Amino acid sequence: MKLLVGLGNPGSEYVKTRHNAGFLAIDLLAQRHATSKVARSKFHSMVLDAQVGGVKCLLMKPMTFMNRSGQAAAEAIRFYKLNPATDVLVLVDDVSLPCGMIRLKAGGGAGGHNGLTDLARKLGTEGFARLRIGVDEKPPMMRLDDYVLGRFTEEQLDRLGPALVQSVEAAELFAAEGIEAAMNTFNSRNTPSGWGTQAEGEGEEKSA
Repeated sequence: MKLLVGLGNPGSEYVKTRHNAGFLAIDLLAQRHATSKVARSKFHSMVLDAQVGGVKCLLMKPMTFMNRSGQAAAEAIRFYKLNPATDVLVLVDDVSLPCGMIRLKAGGGAGGHNGLTDLARKLGTEGFARLRIGVDEKPPMMRLDDYVLGRFTEEQLDRLGPALVQSVEAAELFAAEGIEAAMNTFNSRNTPSGWGTQAEGEGEEKSA
């Protein structure tokens, strides 16, 4: 069994905000692969059973708000006795990536993302896979929290749509064959010339 966790904030005021890119990806996964018709409340989340890549999966949207995302995932991991390194994929927004690009990593730092920071704290490890969905860098004079809690522009939504489709395909491959296969396939599609290590979350720390 695999746990696919989309990070975001609950509530209508956060619909289509940049910080909810993970929720949007999970919603599309649910449309394509859910085996239960109605989401249920469990692990401080809304969850759906699914078959993704031929593998039984639990789709999760934590209802704890972004900065406490780890509580929900940790409860599910303990309940199902999952291995964070091989059984968990976290879908999350990333201001270090252009909107329309996705990037997968097998683990590593949070890059200043509060949701990932809380996950690592609650799980006791940074060794869990993450699928990062680009939302563009913030404008120079804007606060980061204002930017990520703002809604996508129409132009960004046009670029985001194909990225969400790729996110679903990457999650399918992760479920079936693991993070290395997903990285090898999808990271090579999403590498513009001159892309450096900062895009990998190893450079300047950002907080949101």
